[in-house]
Amino acid sequence: MNSIICDTERFPGGNENVSQIDRQARRIGIACRMFFFGDQDFEGEATVRDLSTHGCKASTSVELTVGLCLRLSLFLPDYNWPLRVDEGIVRWVEGKEFGIEFTDIRVAQRERLRALIMKGKS
Repeated sequence: MNSIICDTERFPGGNENVSQIDRQARRIGIACRMFFFGDQDFEGEATVRDLSTHGCKASTSVELTVGLCLRLSLFLPDYNWPLRVDEGIVRWVEGKEFGIEFTDIRVAQRERLRALIMKGKS
């Protein structure tokens, strides 16, 4: 697997129990497809399990590592076109499940996420 490893300074322990860190944001349970893309033709597909404006939990059969930088396309139920995340960093991996933080997302895309989550929480 040849992809960029992003800065892991926020979670220096690597695969420690990061899944419980920074989970204060509102999140919703969801099941939708996500495609991810890294460097040198690295790509894969995952199923999103829960979602917040700052990241998501997903599952995949592709081997991922903590610190991996990916571009994402999430196929959410609110529109026919995918939501794009310009950069996400894999923060934890446990078996086939992983958590990814959205580190570079355009304002309009984050607002779309916020609206979907608020609708899902009502």
